Amino acid sequence: MSDTVSTIDSPIDQRRARIRAAAGAMGIDAAYLSQMVDTFYTRIRADARLGPIFEAAIGDDWGPHLARMKDFWASVALNAGNYSGKPVAVHQKIDGVARGDFDHWLGLFEKTLHDTAPTPEAVEYLMVRAERIAQSLRMAMFDRTDTGVPTLR
Repeated sequence: MSDTVSTIDSPIDQRRARIRAAAGAMGIDAAYLSQMVDTFYTRIRADARLGPIFEAAIGDDWGPHLARMKDFWASVALNAGNYSGKPVAVHQKIDGVARGDFDHWLGLFEKTLHDTAPTPEAVEYLMVRAERIAQSLRMAMFDRTDTGVPTLR
């Protein structure tokens, strides 16, 4: 009998490993995501429409926001599990956001990916996730009645 303890990865650990391996094959890792977030938010801050909205919500201390967004994207892209937050509730409190701002946000995000992503597959992989996020936030912020029940369109 062996003195070594055998460890068997849980299905969750196995799934995370598969996601990380697939992302890694596309060149997506924590270092890339950090660069992507920094580049994207530099563009957001310089944007005539979105810059003032973000500045009003975040102020001058961008460090905590950027760290949170890096954790968020690591969780989204790598299933890192190190983000905990309530993005819908946070975004619902932001003043001045219009429905079309999400399309503008996606356009800046896509341009950032095309300029920084290590592979075309990485662009597609991250854009699919960004589009789902934008759709979810847009629906939560604009497709609800005062009763909180989604509107039918």
